[in-house]
Amino acid sequence: MHSTSSQPRAAAGSSGADRSRGGGAAPSRPPSQRPRRGVPLRRLGRTLLGAARAPLSALRSACAALRCQLGAGWLTLLLIPATVGGILVVTQAPSAIARRILLDDMSAKALIWERRVLSLLNGGAEAIRGELLSDEDDSELHLYTRVTDIYRMRVFSAQGDLIWSSHHPDERSGAALIDPGAFEEVRAGRVVATLDDKPLSEVDRIDEALAAPSATRKVSEIYVPVLGAGGFVGAIEFYSDVTRSWSALLERLRLMVGALVGTGLAILYVGIGWLVRSSRRRMAEMRARAEADQEAMARQVRMARDVQLLGELNEWLQSAASLDELFGMVSRFLTHLLPEAEGAIYVYSNSRDVLDGWAAWNGGEVRDHIRPDSCWGLRRGRTYTYGAAEVNFACEHTEPHDGRPYFCFPILAHGETIGLMHLRARPGETLASFRSCQRLAQMCAEQISMAIANVKMRDQLREQSIRDPLTGLYNRRHMGETLRRLIERSRRNEEPVSVLAIDVDHFKRFNDNHGHDAGDLVLRAVAEVLDAAADGDAIACRPGGEEFTLVLPGLDTRAAAELAERIRSEVAALSIRYGDHTLPRITISVGVATAPEHGLTVADLLSAADAALYRAKDSGRDRVEIACTDAPPAAGSVTALPKRQGAAPAPAAAGGA
Repeated sequence: MHSTSSQPRAAAGSSGADRSRGGGAAPSRPPSQRPRRGVPLRRLGRTLLGAARAPLSALRSACAALRCQLGAGWLTLLLIPATVGGILVVTQAPSAIARRILLDDMSAKALIWERRVLSLLNGGAEAIRGELLSDEDDSELHLYTRVTDIYRMRVFSAQGDLIWSSHHPDERSGAALIDPGAFEEVRAGRVVATLDDKPLSEVDRIDEALAAPSATRKVSEIYVPVLGAGGFVGAIEFYSDVTRSWSALLERLRLMVGALVGTGLAILYVGIGWLVRSSRRRMAEMRARAEADQEAMARQVRMARDVQLLGELNEWLQSAASLDELFGMVSRFLTHLLPEAEGAIYVYSNSRDVLDGWAAWNGGEVRDHIRPDSCWGLRRGRTYTYGAAEVNFACEHTEPHDGRPYFCFPILAHGETIGLMHLRARPGETLASFRSCQRLAQMCAEQISMAIANVKMRDQLREQSIRDPLTGLYNRRHMGETLRRLIERSRRNEEPVSVLAIDVDHFKRFNDNHGHDAGDLVLRAVAEVLDAAADGDAIACRPGGEEFTLVLPGLDTRAAAELAERIRSEVAALSIRYGDHTLPRITISVGVATAPEHGLTVADLLSAADAALYRAKDSGRDRVEIACTDAPPAAGSVTALPKRQGAAPAPAAAGGA
């Protein structure tokens, strides 16, 4: 603890002005207001009306309680601050008062010590001005520190340099050892006094062997200005051990202040106790009624908030474009709607053999996949509550289970189970508080179920609009949109985009000789090969008829041509059974074009790939041709890749495509 007293030289015994620091508080920001979205007006109105009635009832109860208390109420309100204030006074006031008294007393003593020190010096203050202390002065000063309460003394020049010290000869080096701030006060002619707790090792003339190693002493450190004929000539610093004086004074002050505060608090307690006892029974009734009204008000306010959030959740879910976006919204809203629960949501996969984990909130754990038979809620077809019965069975998807209660809500849409919402009580939540959110969680599950069904329906309709119904590949419209987007990205990132134009050789012959069903079987077999070859961002498309297109982002001409040759070989190796016989060998012709080498637009790139495809047809079919970068080549100058060894070209029959 450190305390400083600064006093004018001419009035060393008077108390100085206290200095304190303070800071202004930063202006508070206005709370953000979120725009209200679509909320069912009738339901919200009823909820808000109930929320408005609850505070009126609570206000009536509070007024009745106030009339009951009359004069006792305001005294009761004073009890806590009076007690806290009394404790603070007993614990803090004696120390502050003792410090003030002791500093004033030591400052007065220091002025007497200063006059006696100057009287011991040959030349008085002029000896300090000239920084010339004789051996006789040194002896007198050392003797003075031994016969007084001063255990250490230092003399400073007008510039703040040390010119004499009783502590150790090495300190007399002329170095500035005085605190600059304190010295400025002393230079102005004021006495500066501080009171510190110092380790025993820093206090002279104390037997350390009789005290604990960590013992401290209360030490006063006082700077007294030395004034000569010409004004300020230096300063004298006195160190004095005031531990005994401090302890005795502090003990007396504590007894006095404690007695006064205790007497006052006793009178206050007796008076308040007498007033409270006379109205305790009626006050208890009023308090119970007020608490009930307050709980009702809290429920109404929370219900209004929940209704508003549910309305906002419903509006946002209706605008979700994908399941990823939808469950991102769900996670954020349920964090606020269900703060007492951690949860996860699972949705049935397309195969309906597993449920895929999609979202989690409030620290909930979500697994990648769970089986439908691992949840009692799904197996029983209704909400399952763990922890509500005397005998409980944990779902397999919750293992290892830590015993916390949980809900499993099957998510239903149009009478069909489409997913599962799992809620588990957060650590520290009781079963009663957790079960209070069941109805709200059920409402959330209902809204989420309809949103999931709508998104899936939109995805299904969109998928149908961009897929070829026969082969399952993308159609011409989706191919054009995707290729346009990839070419734009290719321009920005300077990456190639390749296109394979593919045509089934002699497909008309299959239809004429084996029927349209056999032709459809051939198209589906070729589509499977192309779909398997479309890795990553690549897409396989069927623009129409026996024509196929493979869009390959990131592949240059050579890599695309190598992939085309592999696809040609895999198609040639197909063996397709139709009825009781095997269809003839299938071959394809492929044209390869790459942006920006062969075109910078969708039309140019597809035209270049088609031109290469036609050259492959003209060159005997069952081959891969690369588009030319210049004008179309003359007959015979065809750029072709060698066919796989051992694969014979299909005969060019008249009338076949």
